[in-house]
Amino acid sequence: MTELHDNISRHTLLWLLMTNIAVILPLADKTSIATLGICGICFVWRIGIYFGRVAKPPRWLVTSLAVAAAGVLALVSRELGVLNALINLLILGYALKYIEMRQRRDILAIVLAGYFLIALAFIDKQGIGDTLLSFVVLAINTTTLLSVYRGQQPLLTQLRQASVLLLQSLPLAIALFVVLPRLSPLWLVPQSKSATTGLSDEVSFGDITQLTRSQALAFRVTFEGKPPASPQLYWRALVMTDYDGRRWQQSAEMRAVNWYRPYNINDRQEPPNTNGIRYSVIAERSGQHWLYGLDRAQSATRGVKQLDDYRLVSIKPIEQKFQYRVNSALDAKLNKPLSRQEVRENLAVAENFNPQTIALGKQFAEQYADPKQRLSAMMQYFNQQPFFYTLSPAPTGRNQLDDFLFDTRQGFCVHYASAMTIMARASGLPARMVTGYQGGIYNAEAGYMSIYQYMAHAWTEIWLPNEGWTRYDPTAMIAPERVEQGFDSLFAPEESYLADANFSTIRASRWFNALRMQLANLDYYWTVWVLGFDEQRQQQLMSKLLGEVTPLRIALFLGSIMLIVLMIIAWQTGLLRLPTKRSAIDLSFEHVEHTAAKMGLQRAISTGPIHFSEQLKARWPMLAHEVDNWLTCYSKLKYQQNNSSQLPALKKQFIALSKSLSKQLKQCR
Repeated sequence: MTELHDNISRHTLLWLLMTNIAVILPLADKTSIATLGICGICFVWRIGIYFGRVAKPPRWLVTSLAVAAAGVLALVSRELGVLNALINLLILGYALKYIEMRQRRDILAIVLAGYFLIALAFIDKQGIGDTLLSFVVLAINTTTLLSVYRGQQPLLTQLRQASVLLLQSLPLAIALFVVLPRLSPLWLVPQSKSATTGLSDEVSFGDITQLTRSQALAFRVTFEGKPPASPQLYWRALVMTDYDGRRWQQSAEMRAVNWYRPYNINDRQEPPNTNGIRYSVIAERSGQHWLYGLDRAQSATRGVKQLDDYRLVSIKPIEQKFQYRVNSALDAKLNKPLSRQEVRENLAVAENFNPQTIALGKQFAEQYADPKQRLSAMMQYFNQQPFFYTLSPAPTGRNQLDDFLFDTRQGFCVHYASAMTIMARASGLPARMVTGYQGGIYNAEAGYMSIYQYMAHAWTEIWLPNEGWTRYDPTAMIAPERVEQGFDSLFAPEESYLADANFSTIRASRWFNALRMQLANLDYYWTVWVLGFDEQRQQQLMSKLLGEVTPLRIALFLGSIMLIVLMIIAWQTGLLRLPTKRSAIDLSFEHVEHTAAKMGLQRAISTGPIHFSEQLKARWPMLAHEVDNWLTCYSKLKYQQNNSSQLPALKKQFIALSKSLSKQLKQCR
C-alpha cells in the first residue's frame, strides 16, 4: 500500500474539487452568507493550487480564517438556530481542512467529514430525488478516497469502481434497514430555525389567497376503502378564536402551549370511533405542529395528540415527512360542553370595528329566535345578495367586514367565513373560524389522494344546543362547485397556483401533468415503503420473511445476506469461480482422453492435441487412420474459421468420431 505521506496525485486533487462542491451544495440552505463566503475563498484557493497559480496558504492565514469564521458564527448563531449553527461549524471545519491539506492523511479526514455532511443532508431531505442525489455525492466522495490508492487510473474507471463498491454494499444496507429497530429521530433536537410553509397560526384576508398561488403539496391520504365525496373532505388544521378587527388568531390558551413538554397539551380522551373511516396521512414538511384530519379525527400514532378543539397536533414540529394513521367519524357530534371562558371567547367581537356587521347580526337575532333558522337566514343572505367569489378581491379599509359585506362584496373563503363568524357572535351564538383544506385530487391508479396548498380553505363552526360545534361554510352558498367539485373546477391553473410560475403554459399542459403524476406516484411509493417503514410495517415484513421473529432467525438472516455479498465480491475479484457449462466438443475430447487413460495412456496437462494424437498412434498403430481423422476434425472446429452452416455438421462428425475411437480403444485390451 502506498504510504500516506507520499505526494497527492492530480486525479485526487481534481476529485477533491468536485467533492467539495457536491458535499456543500445540498446544505447551502442551512449555511449563512459568511460561511458560504469562507467556503468560496477556500475553493478558489484550491483551484489556484491545482493549476499551479498560487502556493499553499500559510498557517497564519488558515488560523485567521478559522477565528473569523468562529466569530461570525457566534454572532449569527441565535438567528440560525442551534442545529443550523452546528452544521455551519462542521462545514467551516470541512472547508478549512480542505484549504490547508498537505498530506494524504488529510484527505482521509476530509473524506470522513464529507460522509458525515452527506448524512446530515440526507436526514433533512429524504425524498426519492434527494436520495438519488445523495448516492451520486457518495460515489464522488468514495471515488476521492479510492483515488488516493489508485491515482494513476483514468477518472471514469475510478468512478465506476467506487460506484460498484457502493452497489455491493446495498444488499447489506437494505437488510439492516429491514432488521434494525425503528428509533425515534433524535436529530430533531435541537430544532433548526427552518422556514415554515403552508397555513399560519394567524390569518388575515390575504393569507389564504396567497396560498392559492402555491402548487406545493400539503399532504397525501390513503383511505381504507372508497374515499368520501368532495363535500365531506374538510381537513381541519387550525381553530381561530381571537379576532382583533384585522387578524384571526388561536386562543390565548393555545398560543401559550409549551410544545416541548407534551404533558402540557390538553388532549381529549374521546371514546374510540367504531364506525369511522380509516386512512393514513403523509404530511409534508411544514415546520409546524398541526396535522390534518376529517371530523371527528382520532389517532393512535405515537407523538400525535387530539386537542380540545378536535384537531390533531404533533408533539414535535414536522421537520420531515410524517406519516400517521387516523380514524374519523364524519357524523359524530363535536359536543364538548363549553366553559364560561370558552363562551366569552367565542362571543367576543372587536370593539370599534365593523359596526354594520355587528348590527346585521343583531338584526338576524331579532328576526329569528330559533338558532337554526337564524343561521339559515344568514347563509341565504350570502346567496341572495350579489356577492362574488374571487382570488383577487378589492382592498378593504379599517372596517374590513363592513367594507366587504356592504361595499365591495368580493372575497375569498376567509372573507365569507370571517363575516359569518362575527355575525353569529353578534347574534348571540358562540362561533369560531376553522382553517385547513377542502377537497383533494384522487389518484385512482395508485390509490391515494393529494391535497395541495392551493386547496387551503376557511369555514365557520357555530355552537348549537344539543348538537355542539356545527360546520357552516358560506363559500358553498356563493360558489357551490368549490366544495362539491373541488378548487380546480372553479379556477383555471393559470389564474391560481400557476399564476406566478415560470413556463405556466407548459406546466398546465396535459403531457406535463401526466409526467408530474408519474413522478408523484414514485414519490408516494417511496414515502410509504421507505420513509413510512415504521414498527408496524417492520413486524409485518419480518413475519412474512422469517415466520416467527426470534434473535436467532434474525442473526441467520443477516448472516445469509453477508455471505451472499461476500460471495459476489469474491466472484468479482476472481477469488471464486463458478462452474461453466462445457461444450460438446470439449466433452467428446475428454471422453477419448479418459478412455485412453483407462487403457494405460495418461495424458499430461502440458500435452497438446497433436502430441496426444501421436501418443495414441504410437501405442495403437492399427488405429492411426481413425486418430488422424479425429484430430483433423478437432483442428477444424477449434483452430480454423468455418461457415456457420458447416459447424453443426462438423460437431456431429467429431462427436461420432470420438465415440467410435473410444469404442475401438476399449476393444484393444
